[in-house]
Order: sequence, then C-alpha cells, then structure tokens
Amino acid sequence: MRAARPADAEAIAAIHNQGIEDRIATFETRLKDPGAVSDAIAHWLCCLVYERAGEVIGFAKAAPYEDRSHYYDGVGEATVYVAREHRGAGAGAALLAALAEAARARDLHKLTAKVFAGNGASLKLFAGAGFRTVGTHLRHGQLDGEWLDVVVLERSLD
Repeated sequence: MRAARPADAEAIAAIHNQGIEDRIATFETRLKDPGAVSDAIAHWLCCLVYERAGEVIGFAKAAPYEDRSHYYDGVGEATVYVAREHRGAGAGAALLAALAEAARARDLHKLTAKVFAGNGASLKLFAGAGFRTVGTHLRHGQLDGEWLDVVVLERSLD
C-alpha cells in the first residue's frame, strides 16, 4: 500500500474502466483516460494504490466532497476500486482502512460514499470498514436507461 503517483494513472484508469464496463459502481459510461487520471490525482485529497507482486491491483481515493464550498472542508468522498481478478480477496478492505488513516492524517473528520443499492459486495465492504448508512436516494440516476437507487454512507474519523 502506498500513495498514488502520476505514473500510476494508467493502472488506475484501467481498474476504474473495469468498474465502468461492469456497470455496478458508477453512472459514468465514458472510459477514463490515463492523462485525465494523472491530472486528477493532484486534485484528490488523497489516493492510495494497493500493489501485489509489483502490480497495482486496486486504488482508493478521497475526493473533495463539494468543490463549490469551503463549508465542507474536512469531508471527503471515498471511492474504492479493485481489479476484477482480485476482488473479494481483502484488497478493498485494506484500501479503505488505509484511506481512513490517510484522510485523518490530512485533517479530514469524515468520509462519505455513494454506492448503488444493488451492489451488495460494495455495501458489505463499506459497512465492514465502519461506514454507516445515512439513507437512500431513490431513482437517483439512470444507467443504460434504468433508474438506480444510491445508498449514502458515512464514516466519522474523529
């Protein structure tokens, strides 16, 4: 586990693109470009990668909760993605635990997350990392013409 570097952008984009293709984790439908990911790493509050045998197999990031207001300083929105062939083997849990520590070290007091209601594995992952369910946005967005509900989660870092 280590902090992400711009050189990790290609691996991060590839893993994120699997999530886009699988249609279980994001409303995004356009694949990520490594150049854009490299630029985004500098904007995120923190980003970690999980390596196995020298290969990046997952990443977690805390992004600003709301770019338009300083009122939410101290709150980050957590995201975690693990490469398909490594899912369910503990990388996601390790990433979320390390992300909480990294966020706390950057003076964040809370992490939030949004998870598709139908993504039971992700909901279980976040619950196991100490996140609690705040509520559910019903019919929050469309993906491939289908309305999806989104569960809102949070974890205090205090």
